[in-house]
Amino acid sequence: MPYADLGGNIRLFYTEDGDGPPLLLVHGWGTDSHQWSWHIDALAATHRVIAVDLRGHGYSSVPESGNTPREMAGDLRALLESRGIPQVVAVGHSMGGQVVSILAVEHPELVRGLVAVDPGYGMTDRVARRFPKMIAGLRGEHPHAAAEKIDEWCTNAGTPAVIRRWHKRRLYGMPPHVLVQAFEAMFTAPDAIGVRPASDDYLARRRCPVLSIWADPERASWESGLLKDPASRVVCWEGAGHRLHEERPAEFVDLVEEWLRVQE
Repeated sequence: MPYADLGGNIRLFYTEDGDGPPLLLVHGWGTDSHQWSWHIDALAATHRVIAVDLRGHGYSSVPESGNTPREMAGDLRALLESRGIPQVVAVGHSMGGQVVSILAVEHPELVRGLVAVDPGYGMTDRVARRFPKMIAGLRGEHPHAAAEKIDEWCTNAGTPAVIRRWHKRRLYGMPPHVLVQAFEAMFTAPDAIGVRPASDDYLARRRCPVLSIWADPERASWESGLLKDPASRVVCWEGAGHRLHEERPAEFVDLVEEWLRVQE
């Protein structure tokens, strides 16, 4: 399996499958590219699928600092450059939705389309008030237990046990400093884009077509007002868990492929 040496002691693990237009898959907080195991084979039937472990996650390098969505987006730019890939459709779940949105805003020439899967932005002030306590837990004596508590928000009664178990095990394998750095950078840092109105201001700068898939109808309605390209689309699977693409993989692949056919 290939690695990309990006300089600055950053080495990213990634896989490539299939042939066709490039499709970049970006996982969420506290997980890795195994998150796309339900989808790669189907998507690779028509696309060149690149699934990457972000810095601090999976088999990639774990720097002591800089484990933030903005640095991760910079890594993706360098990865695409190293592979000679001029443009992709970027798919990001949760934190990965932030990462690919930053890539689309800061390097618009690289992203011809974007799929945001229950993305980690658009949080209301009511939700944001809980973040300082969560961060204190991640900085405390039992950071993995705190991360597991946060992760409970990602599931509901319909989430299969195997998905709950896989993500719990993955969280406990994460370096604690990565968990807290990434979480802070998403939601409470000065340049964070995870909470409104910072989300509105930043995401409105995306100019490419966006397919946004939500479990929360309020946030789905909110994002629909930010999308600029007429080919953009917002879908809500109300009642699904945060990892809706893992809970309903066949439906997810069908939806993404249908939207991609229109773009291509």
